[in-house]
This record gives sequence, C-alpha cells and structure tokens, in this order.
Amino acid sequence: MLKTFFSLYAFCFLILTPLSAQSAETVFKGRPQLQITETALSRVPKQIGEAEADGFECVISKIGRRYYWASRENREMVRVASEGFITFVAADGTGYVRLMDPHRKSSTSLLSGTEDRFDYVEHVLTGLRSVSYFGITRVSK
Repeated sequence: MLKTFFSLYAFCFLILTPLSAQSAETVFKGRPQLQITETALSRVPKQIGEAEADGFECVISKIGRRYYWASRENREMVRVASEGFITFVAADGTGYVRLMDPHRKSSTSLLSGTEDRFDYVEHVLTGLRSVSYFGITRVSK
C-alpha cells in the first residue's frame, strides 16, 4: 500500500510540475555574422561585428520534451529533422531556426558556400518584413 502511494505521488509530481520548475537545457547557441533585412521593396545585408553579435545571439532551450526560442521571448518551437538539417519552427508562426545536423556537417557543408561558411540561419518574421541572421554554432547537442 505504501509503495503504491509513493509511486502514485511520484507520477503526479512529474506530471503536475510546472515547466518553470524544470531546468532548461541549452540545445543550441549561435553567434550571428550576417543580418539580412527584407521587405517587398528592399533587401539590406549587414555584417555583424564581434562587439554587437552578443545582442543578436540565437538560443534554443529544452524543458522536458518541449523546445523554446529562449532568445525570442521563450516562444515554443517544434523540432523537425531531415536531410542533414534540424529546423526549429516557432509554434506561433513568427519564424524558425535551421541548423546543420552536427553529425552530418561535413557532408552538408559541401552543398554550397553558404553551408560551408555558416552553421545556421535564424529567420524572424514581423508583419510582412523578415530578418535573417546567418551565423556559427556556439554550443550544440
């Protein structure tokens, strides 16, 4: 009886523990080098220097089984893996982060100069305007 009680207690604790009480694990951290802002009327590329790159860092974390865009107001994301890439899509439709699968980077980087120079792209949508950040991986799992 006591064993059943503790098993039930442990199950309820795990199920009912709020996400905020669980620890976040950083699964991706990227440092941007290039920003491209686009509208229907213009496309503006801008190199990001070392000094300002910290302010544009891309961070994705995992809490339990869910992923969050930590650097973008902790928006929930869905992870999709295919063809040598891992894509994290914002559940609210505000953008995505696509990175090369670290286990397949050597073969994926042969696709073009972009894949050879950069490890990820972060694409942020604001209205009909988009901003893309291309960068290198800082931490990944």
